[in-house]
Amino acid sequence: MIEIKGLHKHFGPLHVLKGIDLSVGTGEVVCIIGPSGSGKSTLLRCINHLEVAEKGEIRIDGQVAYRDGAEGGFRAHRSRSIAAVRAQVGMVFQNFNLFPHLTAIGNIIEAPVHVLRRPRDVALARARELLAQVGLSEKADSYPEELSGGQQQRVAVARSLVLEPAVLLFDEPLSNLDAKLRVDMRVELNRLHHSLATTMIYVTHDQVEAMTLADRIVILNHGRIEQIGTPEEVYDTPATVFVAGFIGAPPMNLVPAEALPDHSARHGVLVGVRPEHLVWHKDPGSGSGAPFLSGRATVVEPLGSDTLVSLDVAGTPVIARLAPRLVRKAGEEVALSADPANIHFFDRATGARL
Repeated sequence: MIEIKGLHKHFGPLHVLKGIDLSVGTGEVVCIIGPSGSGKSTLLRCINHLEVAEKGEIRIDGQVAYRDGAEGGFRAHRSRSIAAVRAQVGMVFQNFNLFPHLTAIGNIIEAPVHVLRRPRDVALARARELLAQVGLSEKADSYPEELSGGQQQRVAVARSLVLEPAVLLFDEPLSNLDAKLRVDMRVELNRLHHSLATTMIYVTHDQVEAMTLADRIVILNHGRIEQIGTPEEVYDTPATVFVAGFIGAPPMNLVPAEALPDHSARHGVLVGVRPEHLVWHKDPGSGSGAPFLSGRATVVEPLGSDTLVSLDVAGTPVIARLAPRLVRKAGEEVALSADPANIHFFDRATGARL
């Protein structure tokens, strides 16, 4: 469905995208996640020609949407390329951008009727179908100010779908909603995708959204792709130290250690273990052997179903997710072990998984 090869984008001297290669299959949901400034939204805007990349190629359904410097490419027929791409691509923004003077159904039919000159009765029929799909049939004649944030976002989704795009782009669509509405809208977007089977590329800074919505996750860091994989793959086998520390809440613990004998990691390794994979020892001197880590608890956070315990291990902060009431207060000595199958090793110099 979408093929991106060698995409580069600058803003002045700032190199924002540094050779992005990405394929998105028909009907697939791909979430792009990364810290602020990693290039997530810029990549999305390049796909829809809201930004112009200086180098690389984008294909949608096998047709070139952008190609630098090639005969017949983007620069050779700019206006036609932009029009063709935007006919195939729908986009939902962080800000809903609904017309305040139009009702919900008026917002949805605005583009097909007044821009594409489609018959009004056909557009209205399709708009009513979409309003039913997003659960807003009874709000068709309501104005944006009469709708909640979640309802406005659903109207924005329906407005993008009415043009029947080949791909739907989401640019942090839930970040302006409160916590409960974000959960509700995640469920709604999941349901919509399963009913419509539309190809979606979804940019977010929220890893919970990415893990729950995506078929695959793309993790960006400083304009480069660190890893592409299913939610399970990026969580269970992070490819780099960055991914290990970025995915997971709390993230993976990373403890410096000496290099393994005869190993290429000559500058030492980082030993990684997720908080939930650390096991508490009541008596470190008995049972399953010596603890993997030990230290004094610095912070204890009871969460009901479990407890987060922070401790200092030879100057390195470590967090363990333990059963309730095993550790009750800061200052207690804590000993922890881990199954070797749940321990990860990374090259300290390159950050690569070993």
